[in-house]
Amino acid sequence: MQLLLKIEELFMFLLGILLFGHLDFAWWWFLVLLLTPDLGMLGYIVSVKVGAISYNLLHHKGIAIGVYIVGVYVQNQWVQLVGVILFSHASMDRIFGYGLKYFTNFKHTHLGELGS
Repeated sequence: MQLLLKIEELFMFLLGILLFGHLDFAWWWFLVLLLTPDLGMLGYIVSVKVGAISYNLLHHKGIAIGVYIVGVYVQNQWVQLVGVILFSHASMDRIFGYGLKYFTNFKHTHLGELGS
């Protein structure tokens, strides 16, 4: 099952690349911005709860899709870009086993314990 979930996430990551390809940005933007959602980890400086909330806001695919749809609706490619980056990054993270965080600690995710 783990392999099947990773393959599913890979296809979602490829969808993100496809959606990015329909935007009018140079490809280097995708590479440069792909890791920016990890800035959500800075919330862990404040507390585990704030860190989990900030991390999850930037790694939630529903939020990413919502941002992208708003960008399409208002015809703003910058907003679409944010949605694509959030979606692609979340898919990439899940390929490597990083899931949404619980309030207990960074390693406790909806996909299980990191490193186990």
